[in-house]
Amino acid sequence: MTDREGIAARLAALASELGQVETSTDGGTVSWSAAGVTFAVLAGGGVELRLDPAVAAAASHTPDSDFSPRGPEWIRFHPHTLDAHAIDRLDAWFALAVRRAHQSGGRP
Repeated sequence: MTDREGIAARLAALASELGQVETSTDGGTVSWSAAGVTFAVLAGGGVELRLDPAVAAAASHTPDSDFSPRGPEWIRFHPHTLDAHAIDRLDAWFALAVRRAHQSGGRP
């Protein structure tokens, strides 16, 4: 299993576990949304996640992470190895992104 496949499988499991998350696929890109707000996009070898801008700024300083061109609230997470530390960050950031999407009341 490649890291991309591992990330995709992990995010699919988290989406199912958290509930009220929609998934869409367009070619090689998979997107997750809640309350009409896209909060995660898997493309290439990494995933982009929509977080609070302050959290995104802090997250951008962690290994395998940097800002996304999508905006200041987005980070790109592209782990070279999907180890326990990477999984912990992925789980926490995905859950936070889901909560933030629901709290935004459908506002992007």
